Amino acid sequence: MKIRILLLITLLTSFLFANNQKKIIYLTPDISIPFWQIIAKGVKESSSTLSYDFEVFSADNSSKKELQNTIKAIKAKPAGIVISPTNSSNCVTVLKLIKKANIPVVIADVGTDSGEYLSYISSDNFEGAYQIGKHLSKFMKKNNISENSVGIIAIPQKRANGKLRTAGFMKALKEEGIKGADMRQQVDFSLKETYIHTKDLLSSYPDIKVIWLQGSDKYRGALKAIEESKREVHLLTFDAEPEFLELIPNGTIILAGMQQPFLIGEKAVKTLDAHLNKQEVQKNIQLDVLAVSRENIDEKLEQIKRNVLGIINEAK
Repeated sequence: MKIRILLLITLLTSFLFANNQKKIIYLTPDISIPFWQIIAKGVKESSSTLSYDFEVFSADNSSKKELQNTIKAIKAKPAGIVISPTNSSNCVTVLKLIKKANIPVVIADVGTDSGEYLSYISSDNFEGAYQIGKHLSKFMKKNNISENSVGIIAIPQKRANGKLRTAGFMKALKEEGIKGADMRQQVDFSLKETYIHTKDLLSSYPDIKVIWLQGSDKYRGALKAIEESKREVHLLTFDAEPEFLELIPNGTIILAGMQQPFLIGEKAVKTLDAHLNKQEVQKNIQLDVLAVSRENIDEKLEQIKRNVLGIINEAK
């Protein structure tokens, strides 16, 4: 009888452990931001397809909470962790903790200053921003505003992806002889902050004709400030929102450099699964950024819906 009980306990423990090992946890900087929601959707969809459970922990843009979430994730003993760090420097500490727990980790976007990880899946931020700058120069020349300057509302430059976006964009502007007016960095990613930054740039630099927002979800703050200025100022972004399917064709947004967040999340889980099945995986995977304008949005529409916006039901 005792042997049977011990055997039952062993089988039950093995079952629970196996269940635990079939979970993927996604550590995200702020699940309230659409971009991270879409990566989470890609992680969840791919996890479901590959028969993993899924859980997401949001840091709410707090480095302290990110560390707390990391400890919580480690205690759950998942099969693997996908992380989009709050910033590249804090990611170093997070990776040390995960390594100590011997859990495979894939970084999805943002990047890290150092540390060990299985794979880093990101957008080609430098080339993507460079191409946006090239497309913008054509637009400015066509509309006879190439002598005017461009203002930038940037994501934090402590992030590796933020630095690359700025560097690529400024390289293109320099090659085309277009002046960069100034830069303001986002901190809390709020609508109010974007509005204030745009208003400040417009009042400080009367010759600005273009604002580049290095994100997309707070574009309304920028548009409100532009409207109040009663000046003809054009807005372009990095990333996209569902409304952009209308705002780009009607010229409200002149250009968007669209990352493919659903694809990033999807590939992160596939990479973890390949590793867990003893397959070799790529250390660095870079995905294209789509430079989308009024002229090409129709031909890229299905790719935008699925990989950029995570609209998978329509794409099937």
